[in-house]
Amino acid sequence: MSRIGKTPIIIPEGVKVEINKNNIKIIGKKGTLERDIHSEMNIKSDGKMIVVARPSDSKMHKSLHGLSRSLINNMVIGVTKGFEKILEIHGVGYRAIMEDGKMNVQVGYSHPIKIVPPEGIEFEVEKQKKITIKGIDKQLVGETAAKVRILRKPEPYKGKGIRYIDEVVRRKVGKTGAK
Repeated sequence: MSRIGKTPIIIPEGVKVEINKNNIKIIGKKGTLERDIHSEMNIKSDGKMIVVARPSDSKMHKSLHGLSRSLINNMVIGVTKGFEKILEIHGVGYRAIMEDGKMNVQVGYSHPIKIVPPEGIEFEVEKQKKITIKGIDKQLVGETAAKVRILRKPEPYKGKGIRYIDEVVRRKVGKTGAK
């Protein structure tokens, strides 16, 4: 049996769960998340915890069991605590500025790039070099962080670009002088 799938999800104080067949809606202090879980997974709630069960031991059901439980658990964490990704900008003249709810990023192109945050996502810029992306949907936070990072991926020779706060860029040695 799946170790992740068989663990029950404890519902914190102030979180409301609505289950309608394979659609689950979780309401918390930070917002509301709704998701369709695979129709063959059995989801039950008694008000204090959510349990995900699978109908058989087939390979497909085993793989969906842990996935379904993780998706629901991430929804519960999202509406209570929220998620965040932190990016940092490295490079001379590279910076980010917040203007009218949009982020203006200058990373070596001939023009600044304006990024409008998707609904449910919030940008924070600290000292023009540190970007924090916050939201309640883990998938959307990760996707948005990846889209910001791809504007100027860190390059291996000088290390310039946008990277995650804990990312390690492997540096390469440049050309040596000719003989």
